[in-house]
Amino acid sequence: MKCVSIRSGLLDLIVFVAHISHLLNMGFILTKMLSVFGDTEHKVIIVGLDNAGKTTILYQFLTKEAVHTSPTIGSNVEEITVRKTHFLVWDIGGQDNLRASWYSYYGNTEIVILVVDSTDRERLTLTKEELHQMLAHEELQNAALLILANKQDVKGSMTAAEISQCLTLDSISSHPWHVQACCALTGEGLPASLDWMKSRVVVN
Repeated sequence: MKCVSIRSGLLDLIVFVAHISHLLNMGFILTKMLSVFGDTEHKVIIVGLDNAGKTTILYQFLTKEAVHTSPTIGSNVEEITVRKTHFLVWDIGGQDNLRASWYSYYGNTEIVILVVDSTDRERLTLTKEELHQMLAHEELQNAALLILANKQDVKGSMTAAEISQCLTLDSISSHPWHVQACCALTGEGLPASLDWMKSRVVVN
């Protein structure tokens, strides 16, 4: 009788393990299906020096309108949907005392958006230093990079090609990257940016 009881218990355990395995496998399959059908959220961070136009761009993405903004203390976060692809976008403050905390937002980031003030020639070297230091971080090793050359509506602003050269983007081989000229106030160039972001997560 004792032998039968043990065999029965083992059978119950095998059935239970098989059931759990089935559920886990279904969970994996469901996750893959959700990814295919566009229900997975993709994390994006927007960084750049202060006054580059990061928050204005975030809300242009969201509302397609220029909104009045103030310097970001900490971060703003919004969900943006591009043809069934969902992005959770974090806009992080760029003041001197806030840049040291950027790393705390890096986890699970798929796309880094670096917003550059195309009129701010004096601080472009600082932007370059921040960019290359950021890309060396372990948690961003699989992230794609989108450079937004903002304020193209201002006379005398640097072109996207000039900014690319100054940031030595051609030396970056560890991350897929793209430079897009844009104007946060009018939204020019931003739809193309979203298209590129969508293409990156589809590739992944």
